[in-house]
Amino acid sequence: MVVSNGYMQEESLKKAYGKMDAVKIDLKAFTESYYKDVVVAELKPVLDSLVTLRKMNKWTEIVYLVVPTLNDSDAEFQGLARWIKTNLGVDVPIHFTQFHPQYLLKNLPITPVPTLERAKAIVDAEGLHYVYIGNVPGHPAQNTYCPKCRRMLVERVGFTASQMLIRKGSCPFCGQPIPGVWHA
Repeated sequence: MVVSNGYMQEESLKKAYGKMDAVKIDLKAFTESYYKDVVVAELKPVLDSLVTLRKMNKWTEIVYLVVPTLNDSDAEFQGLARWIKTNLGVDVPIHFTQFHPQYLLKNLPITPVPTLERAKAIVDAEGLHYVYIGNVPGHPAQNTYCPKCRRMLVERVGFTASQMLIRKGSCPFCGQPIPGVWHA
């Protein structure tokens, strides 16, 4: 898996990721103002990269670092969910991760867990199937659940899958296909 900020031109992206199975894109926010003022970049190229990866049939996951007061509004979460659903599909995983004050943003607090849970609830309500909470050890939303029968399929402890129940790309309980890159 490749980890990227997704800020690439289309041809470079195709060359760089052509033989990769999976890509994780760190989406910094879902507003142009955040990208301009905080990242000193633009949002559109990142969204374009996500769409290109989708067209290339690359397994793509999105990580969204939730920074208190900067990119944590309900409207932003809802807009992001609707954009993903429309442009990438309901099976693209999104991981809302907890911010910890470092480097240039030491003045902000750690993201409260209820904020991450609110983000997850908003995106779940829009119909996305795989919405996670990250950087919160032991939180049940770090695990993968079947979107049909809601049984836990992948249990995670930190960055390790401590239990993996997916069989041949499907839920062993109800047979629902579970998209992803599943190697034996």
